[in-house]
Amino acid sequence: MQEVTQKLFFASDYQEGCLPQILDRLTTTNMEHAAGYGLDPHSKHARELIRTACGTPEAEIQFLVGGTQANEVTIACALHPWQAVVAATSGHVSVHEAGAIEAGGHKVIELPQREGKINAQQVEACAEAWETDGNRDHMIQPGMVYVSQPTECGTLYTRAELEALSAACHAHGMLLYVDGARLAYALAAPENDVTLTDLGRLCDAFYIGGTKCGALFGEAVVVPHPSTIPHFFTQIKQHGALVAKGFVTGKQFEVLFEDGPDGCLYQRLGAPAIAAAQRIKAALAQKGIPLAMENPTNQTFLVADQALLQRLDGRVEYGFWERVDEDHTIIRFATSWATDERDVDALLGLL
Repeated sequence: MQEVTQKLFFASDYQEGCLPQILDRLTTTNMEHAAGYGLDPHSKHARELIRTACGTPEAEIQFLVGGTQANEVTIACALHPWQAVVAATSGHVSVHEAGAIEAGGHKVIELPQREGKINAQQVEACAEAWETDGNRDHMIQPGMVYVSQPTECGTLYTRAELEALSAACHAHGMLLYVDGARLAYALAAPENDVTLTDLGRLCDAFYIGGTKCGALFGEAVVVPHPSTIPHFFTQIKQHGALVAKGFVTGKQFEVLFEDGPDGCLYQRLGAPAIAAAQRIKAALAQKGIPLAMENPTNQTFLVADQALLQRLDGRVEYGFWERVDEDHTIIRFATSWATDERDVDALLGLL
């Protein structure tokens, strides 16, 4: 194994700048004169590429800066003031967005999760509880279901699970919204059977993550039927989320969705991260270090004892998840499109 001579960075999947192809595009087009607010030719072309990839020819697509912004703005603009969003207790909008949804005026109704997921039966029960309550006029109405693909636990919804969730939502007049912050890593996982076109036909809104998936920053919010969120552009402006130099984000998604010999870059860029995570998980199993949860994507959650934490201290940046007891802590290694195999070798050496 490689000797560790410098700190290794496995704390998150957005520690590096961007894919070289994106940096090249930004450099070669740097002195172009472009319209603002995403009305430039690059952004328009990127939208057409995404519409084709998702099978949503009429979709409204807006580029926002980051995941929390995409979630807060989309949820706030899609829901009526008297409606709430339903999410897993582990959902990003429930836990790690500093109350952004509530600050925007919408309650988050939490449902118990299993491996980071909720199911159609839970959604139906939640909707029916409101519908059959004699005091519902005094209560907030569930108006949207929020799920992540992959989940915050790195697990995946299957196509059948998303179809069931979509049917349950629409049977009760609710919207289905998918957070795709790490979507490229879901698409690259061999176990995945959900495609971009599946998201296009099953969701009322979803976003394609760029920040954690090779871009400098940015997410593409896709609304397959624009009437779902009327005046979306204007509402984004009202939320202070409309970027004047929108062409910077548009150019990045143009690169991510242009067809190459092996399909669009976005469909392929997650593969190295999955391969690296699989190596780490296999090494943990070999060393008898337990996983806190199993998943097929780019996040590895392990139960580390004090001896392992001491070996990693000062040598590896990792993500803290939660304390199990006085002697054990759940930590996370995240791999990305930029993970170097030599860094993986060094990490395995420390394990």
